Amino acid sequence: MPQQSTKKKQAARPAPFIPEFDPVLHQRVRLGIVSALAAGGAMSFGDLKTVLELTDGNLSVHARKLEEAGFISCRKYFENRTPHTDYSLTSTGRAALDTYLNQMEAVIEASRNA
Repeated sequence: MPQQSTKKKQAARPAPFIPEFDPVLHQRVRLGIVSALAAGGAMSFGDLKTVLELTDGNLSVHARKLEEAGFISCRKYFENRTPHTDYSLTSTGRAALDTYLNQMEAVIEASRNA
């Protein structure tokens, strides 16, 4: 005759809440760009590159994705024949960052209460 287990079955825990993060924003470099612009206002290409420790190519690729999503705006101009590029956060970008931060806060709160 098979032996019965004396262990009590534990009630299944509900699955944790994991929000659907915006795939454009939920990436380390792009989140860094948006966060830097949110904290510091408009920034030049060179300043962003320095602050985030990125290469020209890496910053360009990620900034382009954020620009295509409408999260940042890019202004290119010449000053004394020298090209300059400035980036700023758009209202869409600010809203996306606020949503992302709220989602992260919910995950943190759920983790602390687990």
